Amino acid sequence: MISPSLYAGPALRRLRRRESLTQAGMAARLRISPSYLNLIERNQRPMTARVMMQLMSEFAVDPRDLAGSEAVGGTAGLARRLADERFADLGIDREEVDEFLSASPQIAAAFARLYDAAPGERAAEDSLTLARREVERWRNHFADLDHAAEALADEMRLSRGDLAVALSERLREKHQLSVRILPREVMPAARRRLDLHARQVQLAEMLAPEARAFELGMQLAALEQREAIGRLVAGARLEDAAAREFFARHLEGYFAAALMMPYGRLLRACEATGYDLPVLQRRFGVGFEQLAHRLTTLQRVGQRGLPFFMARIDRAGQLSKRYVGASGAVFLESERVCPLWCASRAFERPGELLVQAVALAETGAAASHWLCLALTTGVGEGARFAVVLGIDAGLAGSLAQARGISLAREAATPIGPGCRLCHVGGCPQRSLPPVGGKLIFDPAARALAPFAFEGGAGGIGTSPPA
Repeated sequence: MISPSLYAGPALRRLRRRESLTQAGMAARLRISPSYLNLIERNQRPMTARVMMQLMSEFAVDPRDLAGSEAVGGTAGLARRLADERFADLGIDREEVDEFLSASPQIAAAFARLYDAAPGERAAEDSLTLARREVERWRNHFADLDHAAEALADEMRLSRGDLAVALSERLREKHQLSVRILPREVMPAARRRLDLHARQVQLAEMLAPEARAFELGMQLAALEQREAIGRLVAGARLEDAAAREFFARHLEGYFAAALMMPYGRLLRACEATGYDLPVLQRRFGVGFEQLAHRLTTLQRVGQRGLPFFMARIDRAGQLSKRYVGASGAVFLESERVCPLWCASRAFERPGELLVQAVALAETGAAASHWLCLALTTGVGEGARFAVVLGIDAGLAGSLAQARGISLAREAATPIGPGCRLCHVGGCPQRSLPPVGGKLIFDPAARALAPFAFEGGAGGIGTSPPA
Protein backbone atom coordinates (compact mmCIF):
# COMPACT_ATOMS: atom_id res chain seq x y z
CA MET A 1 0.00 0.00 0.00
CA ILE A 2 1.26 3.43 -0.87
CA SER A 3 1.98 5.67 2.10
CA PRO A 4 -0.11 8.81 2.50
CA SER A 5 0.70 11.29 -0.22
CA LEU A 6 2.34 14.59 0.49
CA TYR A 7 0.38 17.84 0.62
CA ALA A 8 3.02 20.36 -0.44
CA GLY A 9 1.16 22.86 -2.57
CA PRO A 10 2.96 26.01 -1.34
CA ALA A 11 6.40 24.45 -1.89
CA LEU A 12 5.43 23.34 -5.39
CA ARG A 13 4.12 26.82 -6.19
CA ARG A 14 7.40 28.39 -5.02
CA LEU A 15 9.35 25.97 -7.21
CA ARG A 16 7.22 26.82 -10.25
CA ARG A 17 7.71 30.55 -9.72
CA ARG A 18 11.43 30.11 -9.19
CA GLU A 19 11.59 28.30 -12.53
CA SER A 20 9.48 31.09 -14.16
CA LEU A 21 6.92 28.56 -15.37
CA THR A 22 3.21 28.93 -15.89
CA GLN A 23 0.94 26.26 -14.49
CA ALA A 24 0.49 24.90 -18.00
CA GLY A 25 4.26 24.75 -18.51
CA MET A 26 4.98 22.93 -15.26
CA ALA A 27 2.01 20.61 -15.76
CA ALA A 28 3.41 19.58 -19.15
CA ARG A 29 6.78 18.72 -17.60
CA LEU A 30 5.09 16.76 -14.82
CA ARG A 31 2.79 15.02 -17.32
CA ILE A 32 -0.37 16.05 -15.53
CA SER A 33 -3.18 18.43 -16.43
CA PRO A 34 -2.97 22.13 -15.49
CA SER A 35 -6.22 21.78 -13.52
CA TYR A 36 -4.72 18.94 -11.48
CA LEU A 37 -1.58 20.98 -10.81
CA ASN A 38 -3.78 23.85 -9.66
CA LEU A 39 -5.48 21.53 -7.18
CA ILE A 40 -2.11 20.28 -5.90
CA GLU A 41 -0.85 23.85 -5.42
CA ARG A 42 -3.98 24.69 -3.42
CA ASN A 43 -3.52 21.56 -1.27
CA GLN A 44 -6.79 20.18 -2.63
CA ARG A 45 -4.96 17.11 -3.96
CA PRO A 46 -1.90 15.29 -2.67
CA MET A 47 1.39 15.05 -4.45
CA THR A 48 1.41 11.39 -5.39
CA ALA A 49 4.50 9.19 -5.65
CA ARG A 50 4.38 9.42 -9.46
CA VAL A 51 4.30 13.22 -9.42
CA MET A 52 7.10 13.24 -6.86
CA MET A 53 9.28 11.01 -9.06
CA GLN A 54 8.63 13.26 -12.05
CA LEU A 55 9.57 16.33 -9.98
CA MET A 56 12.83 14.71 -8.93
CA SER A 57 13.57 13.81 -12.56
CA GLU A 58 12.68 17.18 -14.10
CA PHE A 59 13.82 19.60 -11.40
CA ALA A 60 16.33 17.66 -9.26
CA VAL A 61 14.16 18.32 -6.21
CA ASP A 62 15.02 16.86 -2.82
CA PRO A 63 11.74 15.51 -1.37
CA ARG A 64 12.73 16.87 2.02
CA ASP A 65 12.52 20.39 0.59
CA LEU A 66 8.83 19.82 -0.14
CA ALA A 67 7.91 18.59 3.32
CA GLY A 68 7.97 21.94 5.10
CA SER A 69 4.25 22.62 4.94
CA GLU A 70 3.54 18.94 5.65
CA ALA A 71 5.52 19.18 8.88
CA VAL A 72 3.34 22.13 9.86
CA GLY A 73 0.23 20.15 8.90
CA GLY A 74 -0.58 22.30 5.89
CA THR A 75 -3.03 25.17 6.08
CA ALA A 76 -5.27 23.22 8.47
CA GLY A 77 -2.40 22.54 10.87
CA LEU A 78 -1.23 26.15 10.92
CA ALA A 79 -4.82 27.42 11.24
CA ARG A 80 -5.34 25.10 14.19
CA ARG A 81 -2.38 26.64 16.00
CA LEU A 82 -3.47 30.18 15.17
CA ALA A 83 -6.96 29.41 16.50
CA ASP A 84 -5.41 29.41 19.97
CA GLU A 85 -7.31 31.79 22.24
CA ARG A 86 -4.13 33.84 22.72
CA PHE A 87 -4.51 35.01 19.11
CA ALA A 88 -8.30 35.40 19.19
CA ASP A 89 -8.26 39.19 19.03
CA LEU A 90 -6.09 39.30 15.90
CA GLY A 91 -8.82 38.25 13.48
CA ILE A 92 -6.67 35.85 11.45
CA ASP A 93 -8.76 34.16 8.77
CA ARG A 94 -7.99 31.09 6.67
CA GLU A 95 -6.96 33.09 3.59
CA GLU A 96 -4.28 34.89 5.61
CA VAL A 97 -3.04 31.55 6.92
CA ASP A 98 -2.81 30.16 3.40
CA GLU A 99 -0.97 33.26 2.15
CA PHE A 100 1.48 33.09 5.06
CA LEU A 101 2.22 29.43 4.44
CA SER A 102 2.59 29.97 0.70
CA ALA A 103 4.84 33.04 0.96
CA SER A 104 6.98 31.99 3.94
CA PRO A 105 6.79 28.25 4.56
CA GLN A 106 10.04 28.12 6.53
CA ILE A 107 8.95 30.94 8.84
CA ALA A 108 5.62 29.14 9.27
CA ALA A 109 7.52 25.97 10.17
CA ALA A 110 9.61 27.94 12.67
CA PHE A 111 6.45 29.38 14.26
CA ALA A 112 4.89 25.89 14.47
CA ARG A 113 8.04 24.51 16.07
CA LEU A 114 8.11 27.28 18.68
CA TYR A 115 4.38 26.96 19.34
CA ASP A 116 4.56 23.19 19.77
CA ALA A 117 7.57 23.44 22.07
CA ALA A 118 6.20 26.24 24.29
CA PRO A 119 6.28 24.87 27.86
CA GLY A 120 3.22 25.01 30.04
CA GLU A 121 1.05 26.86 27.54
CA ARG A 122 -1.00 24.00 26.11
CA ALA A 123 -2.16 20.66 27.35
CA ALA A 124 -0.59 17.75 25.50
CA GLU A 125 -2.88 16.23 22.91
CA ASP A 126 -4.59 13.09 24.14
CA SER A 127 -4.60 9.73 22.37
CA LEU A 128 -7.95 10.30 20.67
CA THR A 129 -6.82 13.66 19.27
CA LEU A 130 -3.56 12.17 18.00
CA ALA A 131 -5.50 9.49 16.14
CA ARG A 132 -7.87 12.11 14.71
CA ARG A 133 -4.92 14.15 13.46
CA GLU A 134 -3.79 11.09 11.50
CA VAL A 135 -7.28 10.63 10.05
CA GLU A 136 -7.30 14.25 8.94
CA ARG A 137 -3.83 13.88 7.43
CA TRP A 138 -5.45 11.41 5.05
CA ARG A 139 -8.48 13.73 4.59
CA ASN A 140 -10.45 10.76 6.00
CA HIS A 141 -10.18 8.93 2.69
CA PHE A 142 -8.39 5.58 2.56
CA ALA A 143 -8.54 4.56 -1.07
CA ASP A 144 -7.25 0.99 -0.74
CA LEU A 145 -9.73 0.14 2.01
CA ASP A 146 -12.51 1.71 -0.06
CA HIS A 147 -11.69 -0.34 -3.13
CA ALA A 148 -11.39 -3.56 -1.12
CA ALA A 149 -14.72 -2.96 0.59
CA GLU A 150 -16.43 -2.10 -2.68
CA ALA A 151 -15.15 -5.26 -4.35
CA LEU A 152 -16.29 -7.42 -1.44
CA ALA A 153 -19.71 -5.74 -1.29
CA ASP A 154 -20.22 -6.29 -5.01
CA GLU A 155 -19.16 -9.92 -4.69
CA MET A 156 -21.65 -10.62 -1.91
CA ARG A 157 -24.44 -8.64 -3.56
CA LEU A 158 -24.34 -10.96 -6.59
CA SER A 159 -25.82 -13.85 -4.60
CA ARG A 160 -27.27 -12.31 -1.47
CA GLY A 161 -29.60 -9.38 -1.06
CA ASP A 162 -29.32 -8.69 2.67
CA LEU A 163 -25.92 -7.37 3.76
CA ALA A 164 -26.15 -8.61 7.37
CA VAL A 165 -27.01 -12.11 6.15
CA ALA A 166 -24.22 -11.93 3.58
CA LEU A 167 -21.70 -10.84 6.23
CA SER A 168 -22.80 -13.68 8.51
CA GLU A 169 -22.37 -16.15 5.67
CA ARG A 170 -18.95 -14.73 4.85
CA LEU A 171 -17.84 -15.18 8.46
CA ARG A 172 -19.17 -18.73 8.51
CA GLU A 173 -17.78 -19.84 5.16
CA LYS A 174 -14.36 -18.18 5.23
CA HIS A 175 -13.59 -17.95 8.95
CA GLN A 176 -15.72 -20.74 10.46
CA LEU A 177 -17.40 -18.23 12.77
CA SER A 178 -21.10 -18.24 13.52
CA VAL A 179 -23.03 -15.14 14.58
CA ARG A 180 -25.00 -15.33 17.82
CA ILE A 181 -27.30 -12.71 19.33
CA LEU A 182 -27.01 -12.69 23.12
CA PRO A 183 -29.57 -11.36 25.65
CA ARG A 184 -28.89 -8.09 27.42
CA GLU A 185 -28.40 -9.79 30.80
CA VAL A 186 -25.65 -11.97 29.29
CA MET A 187 -23.84 -9.15 27.48
CA PRO A 188 -24.90 -5.94 29.31
CA ALA A 189 -21.84 -3.77 28.60
CA ALA A 190 -20.63 -4.84 25.16
CA ARG A 191 -21.80 -4.43 21.59
CA ARG A 192 -19.73 -7.22 20.08
CA ARG A 193 -17.43 -9.95 21.32
CA LEU A 194 -15.29 -12.50 19.48
CA ASP A 195 -15.30 -15.88 21.24
CA LEU A 196 -12.67 -17.98 19.48
CA HIS A 197 -13.24 -20.94 21.81
CA ALA A 198 -16.89 -21.17 20.74
CA ARG A 199 -16.08 -19.91 17.21
CA GLN A 200 -18.71 -17.19 17.57
CA VAL A 201 -19.13 -13.50 16.88
CA GLN A 202 -21.51 -12.48 19.65
CA LEU A 203 -23.73 -9.41 19.28
CA ALA A 204 -25.87 -7.60 21.82
CA GLU A 205 -29.58 -8.07 21.22
CA MET A 206 -30.30 -4.36 21.76
CA LEU A 207 -28.37 -3.32 18.65
CA ALA A 208 -30.44 -1.90 15.80
CA PRO A 209 -30.21 -3.78 12.47
CA GLU A 210 -27.84 -1.21 10.95
CA ALA A 211 -25.62 -1.39 14.06
CA ARG A 212 -25.48 -5.19 13.80
CA ALA A 213 -24.38 -4.99 10.18
CA PHE A 214 -21.76 -2.38 11.11
CA GLU A 215 -20.36 -4.54 13.92
CA LEU A 216 -20.12 -7.55 11.60
CA GLY A 217 -18.37 -5.36 9.05
CA MET A 218 -15.84 -4.24 11.66
CA GLN A 219 -15.21 -7.85 12.62
CA LEU A 220 -14.67 -8.76 9.00
CA ALA A 221 -12.26 -5.82 8.64
CA ALA A 222 -10.25 -7.06 11.63
CA LEU A 223 -10.01 -10.51 10.05
CA GLU A 224 -9.57 -9.80 6.35
CA GLN A 225 -7.95 -6.36 6.28
CA ARG A 226 -5.53 -6.88 9.15
CA GLU A 227 -2.41 -6.44 7.02
CA ALA A 228 -3.72 -3.37 5.18
CA ILE A 229 -4.81 -1.73 8.42
CA GLY A 230 -1.56 -2.72 10.08
CA ARG A 231 0.45 -0.98 7.35
CA LEU A 232 -1.58 2.19 7.73
CA VAL A 233 -1.13 2.19 11.50
CA ALA A 234 2.61 1.50 11.20
CA GLY A 235 2.95 4.31 8.67
CA ALA A 236 1.30 6.74 11.06
CA ARG A 237 4.33 6.63 13.40
CA LEU A 238 2.14 7.18 16.43
CA GLU A 239 4.25 6.71 19.54
CA ASP A 240 1.21 6.54 21.80
CA ALA A 241 -0.15 2.96 22.00
CA ALA A 242 -3.71 4.10 22.69
CA ALA A 243 -3.59 6.43 19.68
CA ARG A 244 -2.58 3.49 17.49
CA GLU A 245 -5.53 1.49 18.80
CA PHE A 246 -7.93 4.37 18.17
CA PHE A 247 -6.61 4.77 14.63
CA ALA A 248 -6.91 1.03 13.92
CA ARG A 249 -10.47 1.06 15.25
CA HIS A 250 -11.30 4.00 13.00
CA LEU A 251 -9.97 2.10 9.98
CA GLU A 252 -12.03 -0.98 10.86
CA GLY A 253 -15.12 1.23 11.09
CA TYR A 254 -14.18 2.89 7.81
CA PHE A 255 -14.10 -0.49 6.07
CA ALA A 256 -17.42 -1.51 7.64
CA ALA A 257 -19.11 1.69 6.46
CA ALA A 258 -17.65 1.23 2.98
CA LEU A 259 -19.14 -2.29 2.92
CA MET A 260 -22.56 -0.97 3.84
CA MET A 261 -22.32 2.01 1.49
CA PRO A 262 -20.03 1.04 -1.43
CA TYR A 263 -18.39 4.10 -2.93
CA GLY A 264 -19.70 4.01 -6.50
CA ARG A 265 -23.28 3.11 -5.60
CA LEU A 266 -23.42 5.66 -2.81
CA LEU A 267 -22.06 8.50 -4.94
CA ARG A 268 -24.52 7.73 -7.74
CA ALA A 269 -27.39 7.67 -5.24
CA CYS A 270 -26.23 10.97 -3.72
CA GLU A 271 -26.14 12.68 -7.10
CA ALA A 272 -29.48 11.21 -8.19
CA THR A 273 -31.32 12.22 -5.01
CA GLY A 274 -29.63 15.54 -4.26
CA TYR A 275 -28.01 13.98 -1.19
CA ASP A 276 -31.47 13.40 0.30
CA LEU A 277 -30.46 12.06 3.71
CA PRO A 278 -33.65 10.17 4.70
CA VAL A 279 -33.77 8.53 1.27
CA LEU A 280 -30.12 7.52 1.46
CA GLN A 281 -30.59 6.13 4.98
CA ARG A 282 -33.48 3.97 3.81
CA ARG A 283 -31.83 2.90 0.56
CA PHE A 284 -28.64 1.68 2.24
CA GLY A 285 -30.17 0.62 5.55
CA VAL A 286 -27.93 2.84 7.69
CA GLY A 287 -28.32 5.28 10.55
CA PHE A 288 -27.90 9.04 10.33
CA GLU A 289 -24.53 9.02 12.09
CA GLN A 290 -23.22 6.25 9.84
CA LEU A 291 -24.31 8.15 6.73
CA ALA A 292 -22.94 11.48 7.99
CA HIS A 293 -19.55 9.95 8.68
CA ARG A 294 -19.46 8.22 5.30
CA LEU A 295 -20.26 11.43 3.42
CA THR A 296 -17.02 12.99 4.73
CA THR A 297 -14.99 10.30 2.93
CA LEU A 298 -16.14 10.73 -0.69
CA GLN A 299 -12.84 12.00 -2.12
CA ARG A 300 -11.84 9.40 -4.70
CA VAL A 301 -9.82 10.94 -7.53
CA GLY A 302 -12.15 11.39 -10.50
CA GLN A 303 -15.23 10.53 -8.40
CA ARG A 304 -15.38 13.16 -5.69
CA GLY A 305 -18.52 13.87 -3.74
CA LEU A 306 -19.39 17.12 -2.00
CA PRO A 307 -16.98 18.11 0.80
CA PHE A 308 -18.95 17.61 4.02
CA PHE A 309 -17.79 17.81 7.60
CA MET A 310 -19.35 15.81 10.43
CA ALA A 311 -19.35 16.25 14.20
CA ARG A 312 -21.05 14.70 17.22
CA ILE A 313 -21.70 16.58 20.44
CA ASP A 314 -23.23 15.82 23.82
CA ARG A 315 -25.61 17.91 25.91
CA ALA A 316 -22.69 19.77 27.50
CA GLY A 317 -21.51 20.96 24.09
CA GLN A 318 -18.46 18.69 24.06
CA LEU A 319 -17.32 17.29 20.72
CA SER A 320 -16.88 13.53 20.85
CA LYS A 321 -16.41 13.13 17.09
CA ARG A 322 -15.29 15.54 14.41
CA TYR A 323 -14.20 14.82 10.88
CA VAL A 324 -13.30 17.75 8.64
CA GLY A 325 -12.73 15.70 5.48
CA ALA A 326 -12.14 18.07 2.56
CA SER A 327 -14.44 20.80 3.92
CA GLY A 328 -11.80 22.97 5.58
CA ALA A 329 -14.02 23.52 8.64
CA VAL A 330 -11.28 24.66 11.01
CA PHE A 331 -13.82 25.89 13.58
CA LEU A 332 -14.33 22.26 14.64
CA GLU A 333 -11.02 22.56 16.49
CA SER A 334 -12.81 24.52 19.21
CA GLU A 335 -13.47 22.58 22.41
CA ARG A 336 -16.98 23.99 22.77
CA VAL A 337 -19.79 24.75 20.34
CA CYS A 338 -22.14 27.69 20.04
CA PRO A 339 -25.53 27.26 21.78
CA LEU A 340 -27.18 29.00 18.79
CA TRP A 341 -25.98 26.27 16.42
CA CYS A 342 -28.53 23.66 15.35
CA ALA A 343 -26.22 20.98 16.74
CA SER A 344 -26.86 22.38 20.22
CA ARG A 345 -30.57 22.97 19.68
CA ALA A 346 -31.21 19.47 18.32
CA PHE A 347 -31.65 18.22 21.89
CA GLU A 348 -34.70 20.47 22.22
CA ARG A 349 -36.33 18.73 19.23
CA PRO A 350 -35.24 15.08 19.44
CA GLY A 351 -35.73 12.96 16.34
CA GLU A 352 -36.29 15.97 14.07
CA LEU A 353 -33.82 16.84 11.32
CA LEU A 354 -32.88 20.50 11.81
CA VAL A 355 -31.56 22.52 8.89
CA GLN A 356 -29.78 25.83 9.48
CA ALA A 357 -27.60 28.21 7.50
CA VAL A 358 -24.91 29.73 9.72
CA ALA A 359 -22.25 32.39 9.31
CA LEU A 360 -19.32 31.57 11.52
CA ALA A 361 -17.16 34.36 12.88
CA GLU A 362 -13.87 32.50 13.17
CA THR A 363 -11.67 34.20 15.77
CA GLY A 364 -13.18 37.56 14.91
CA ALA A 365 -12.47 37.35 11.18
CA ALA A 366 -14.90 37.45 8.28
CA ALA A 367 -17.58 34.80 8.66
CA SER A 368 -17.57 31.55 6.79
CA HIS A 369 -20.93 30.36 5.54
CA TRP A 370 -22.24 26.82 6.08
CA LEU A 371 -25.43 24.84 5.67
CA CYS A 372 -25.78 22.44 8.60
CA LEU A 373 -28.12 19.53 9.29
CA ALA A 374 -28.46 18.10 12.79
CA LEU A 375 -30.29 15.16 14.33
CA THR A 376 -30.23 13.52 17.75
CA THR A 377 -29.07 9.92 17.92
CA GLY A 378 -28.83 7.32 20.66
CA VAL A 379 -25.90 5.09 21.62
CA GLY A 380 -26.88 2.32 23.98
CA GLU A 381 -29.51 2.99 26.59
CA GLY A 382 -29.82 6.55 27.83
CA ALA A 383 -26.87 8.04 25.89
CA ARG A 384 -27.94 10.82 23.55
CA PHE A 385 -25.87 12.85 21.11
CA ALA A 386 -26.49 15.35 18.34
CA VAL A 387 -24.86 14.57 15.01
CA VAL A 388 -24.32 17.47 12.63
CA LEU A 389 -23.42 17.36 8.96
CA GLY A 390 -22.22 20.53 7.28
CA ILE A 391 -21.15 21.87 3.91
CA ASP A 392 -20.07 25.21 2.47
CA ALA A 393 -23.30 27.06 1.70
CA GLY A 394 -21.98 27.94 -1.74
CA LEU A 395 -22.09 24.24 -2.63
CA ALA A 396 -25.40 23.45 -0.95
CA GLY A 397 -27.87 24.76 -3.52
CA SER A 398 -28.56 21.35 -5.05
CA LEU A 399 -29.17 19.54 -1.76
CA ALA A 400 -32.65 18.18 -1.14
CA GLN A 401 -32.63 19.48 2.44
CA ALA A 402 -31.70 23.00 1.24
CA ARG A 403 -35.07 23.50 -0.46
CA GLY A 404 -36.92 26.36 1.17
CA ILE A 405 -33.81 27.50 3.07
CA SER A 406 -32.31 30.86 2.17
CA LEU A 407 -28.61 30.48 1.39
CA ALA A 408 -28.02 34.23 1.29
CA ARG A 409 -25.28 35.15 3.75
CA GLU A 410 -27.36 37.90 5.33
CA ALA A 411 -30.07 35.36 6.21
CA ALA A 412 -27.64 33.06 8.04
CA THR A 413 -27.53 32.83 11.82
CA PRO A 414 -24.23 34.23 13.18
CA ILE A 415 -22.50 31.74 15.48
CA GLY A 416 -19.05 31.46 16.96
CA PRO A 417 -16.54 28.76 17.95
CA GLY A 418 -17.45 28.91 21.63
CA CYS A 419 -17.86 32.09 23.66
CA ARG A 420 -14.20 32.62 24.55
CA LEU A 421 -13.17 32.65 20.88
CA CYS A 422 -16.28 34.33 19.51
CA HIS A 423 -16.32 38.04 18.65
CA VAL A 424 -19.95 38.25 17.52
CA GLY A 425 -21.43 41.25 19.29
CA GLY A 426 -24.83 41.66 20.95
CA CYS A 427 -25.39 37.98 21.71
CA PRO A 428 -27.76 37.49 24.67
CA GLN A 429 -26.71 33.83 24.84
CA ARG A 430 -23.07 34.68 25.56
CA SER A 431 -21.70 33.06 28.71
CA LEU A 432 -18.14 34.43 28.73
CA PRO A 433 -16.42 37.55 27.35
CA PRO A 434 -14.17 36.99 24.32
CA VAL A 435 -10.45 36.59 24.88
CA GLY A 436 -8.65 39.75 23.82
CA GLY A 437 -11.84 41.81 23.61
CA LYS A 438 -11.76 45.15 25.42
CA LEU A 439 -14.82 45.24 27.64
CA ILE A 440 -17.07 48.28 27.71
CA PHE A 441 -18.95 49.31 30.87
CA ASP A 442 -21.70 51.92 30.61
CA PRO A 443 -22.73 53.26 34.04
CA ALA A 444 -25.90 54.77 32.57
CA ALA A 445 -27.34 51.68 30.86
CA ARG A 446 -27.43 47.94 30.99
CA ALA A 447 -27.54 46.07 27.67
CA LEU A 448 -29.45 42.89 26.88
CA ALA A 449 -26.20 41.08 26.13
CA PRO A 450 -24.26 40.20 29.31
CA PHE A 451 -20.96 41.59 27.94
CA ALA A 452 -20.22 44.57 25.70
CA PHE A 453 -16.86 44.84 24.02
CA GLU A 454 -15.07 46.71 21.27
CA GLY A 455 -14.89 45.16 17.84
CA GLY A 456 -17.96 42.95 18.07
CA ALA A 457 -18.41 41.31 14.65
CA GLY A 458 -22.02 42.19 13.98
CA GLY A 459 -25.19 41.40 15.84
CA ILE A 460 -27.17 38.26 16.29
CA GLY A 461 -29.80 37.38 13.70
CA THR A 462 -33.12 35.70 14.38
CA SER A 463 -33.03 32.80 11.93
CA PRO A 464 -33.74 29.62 13.93
CA PRO A 465 -33.02 26.13 12.61
CA ALA A 466 -35.83 24.93 10.34
